[in-house]
Amino acid sequence: MTARLPVATIRTQVELPLRFPDGFVADARAFTFEGLVDGREHLAFALGDRAGPFPADGRRLPLIRPHSECLTGDVFGSERCDCGPQLREAVERIAEAGGYLLYLRQEGRGIGLYSKLEAYALQDDGADTYEANLALGHGEDERSYLAAAQMLHALGAYRVALLSNNPDKARQLRACGVTVVEQVPTGVHVSDANRRYLETKARRGRHTLDLRDVLGPGDAPAAEPGATALP
Repeated sequence: MTARLPVATIRTQVELPLRFPDGFVADARAFTFEGLVDGREHLAFALGDRAGPFPADGRRLPLIRPHSECLTGDVFGSERCDCGPQLREAVERIAEAGGYLLYLRQEGRGIGLYSKLEAYALQDDGADTYEANLALGHGEDERSYLAAAQMLHALGAYRVALLSNNPDKARQLRACGVTVVEQVPTGVHVSDANRRYLETKARRGRHTLDLRDVLGPGDAPAAEPGATALP
């Protein structure tokens, strides 16, 4: 069943050249919005050739990534997650394909920065990333993509290719009237500090992460197919 969402509108748009620590640069146009359901200050970054309308046959789709804010990973380069490398990868791939990066202000799977750091402390004592959230009285993943769907509607992106390993993003966007024609996996960004975190996302969250080179023989978690074309 498709949810009927309040209409959001574009509030401001402005050119915003981007530069990453490794020297990669991209031209972006940043959008802000009015009427988002959660009242948060989410941003959309238009990258590459995003001239529309995109054809109905799906041969040219905007590549989009809803990326949840991660101060520790995106800004400070924490290796406890893969958020920073995923953000960097997404900007380059979307700039090449044309589309939108949605930067969503929902830190720590929606539980907030302080709670995320408290969850890290529980993980140091043996809990996995989902168990830690539950132990703090939160859901395993409290993120919502209702505002992301509103943003895409305001931008005229009703049919998209989704750059994500997370099947829940595709499910929520479809439920909000966004047609996900294709789900495209990101790369696997492994560090010594995030191996267990990535394994848990793949095994418990069903993220499309190919960890065969990370885990031992026979231990690779079952995951959804990497890129799925939908009717």
